[in-house]
Amino acid sequence: MTVHSVGRLGLLAGVSLAFNASAALAQSPPPLPPGDPGFIISIQIENDAIARTDRNYTSGIRLGWTSPSVDAQGKDYLPDFLTDFGAMLWGPGRQRLAIDFSNAIYTPKNTSTKSPDPTDRPYAGVSLGSMFLLHDTMNTRDVLGVSVGILGPSARAESIQNGFHDIIGDQEAAGWSHQIKDLPILQFVTGRTWRYELTEFPGTGIDVDILPSAIIGVGSLRDYVQVGFQARIGQGLQSDFGTSRISPGLSGSDGYTPNREFVWYFFAGADGQAIGWDATLDGNPFRSGPHVSRQPFVGEAEAGVAVIYRGVRLTYTHIVQTQSFHNQRGGLTQFGSFALSMRF
Repeated sequence: MTVHSVGRLGLLAGVSLAFNASAALAQSPPPLPPGDPGFIISIQIENDAIARTDRNYTSGIRLGWTSPSVDAQGKDYLPDFLTDFGAMLWGPGRQRLAIDFSNAIYTPKNTSTKSPDPTDRPYAGVSLGSMFLLHDTMNTRDVLGVSVGILGPSARAESIQNGFHDIIGDQEAAGWSHQIKDLPILQFVTGRTWRYELTEFPGTGIDVDILPSAIIGVGSLRDYVQVGFQARIGQGLQSDFGTSRISPGLSGSDGYTPNREFVWYFFAGADGQAIGWDATLDGNPFRSGPHVSRQPFVGEAEAGVAVIYRGVRLTYTHIVQTQSFHNQRGGLTQFGSFALSMRF
């Protein structure tokens, strides 16, 4: 990762935040969603086993906590300095704080050999702790976040993957001694999701909407710009801003406030990513080691279903991803994403 690439994307992130702030000041205050005194615990698992593969992005797990937006008295839950900071960036809104811990595992196509193909994706593991400020109006969600962690052997991806394979009686991945070496991770992300109602079916409670989004990420793990959308049909669509994904996937995050006892929707979406740096492909910038020639543009398509019942949200997303590096073998990358969230 060069200083210039970080500088360019850092400038772009600054321009994005400045645009959000100026737009908020120029417009009349937007309608706010109802305050939510409940906090949310989430667990998410992503794996390519559903596609019967074990390659590229092969597994991810995330545990998250999302704060209430208001306390029992209806006042802002977050401390004044955070609510003032969010108002300065985006204008009036409901704000939550989200904290999560995640681990992601990447492997080449052939995991049976101790000497991996140097032209295939390197072995890599990433462990992160992340904090996000969520800012909601009725029709927008803004996110500003920071992640810290480690890429490399200290992420314990080898023991996690092979330990799980031992439990289920699967073959161990043999080439972890050739994984990308330790690299400290500091990552920043900012983004916005818009919600537009398209139509409704009178007398059914069924609505159709679309959720365009734009995200910018800068850091030692990944420099990227992502734009995409999710289209939905169902009941209670204003309860959230779409399903969650482990970063850098197209994600509505974990914050939701059910507006009816039973919420459901089907969805489909797509996104495109322009990538200036990806340490899981480009390797360690401070030493020689495994790396491949990264594709500068990656596309994704996704579809799935979400259900919220009595405050518990269960979602499944199936993702199909284009090649992320040159000469990638095995066709498109596919994996499934399950997420369970509970409000208290």
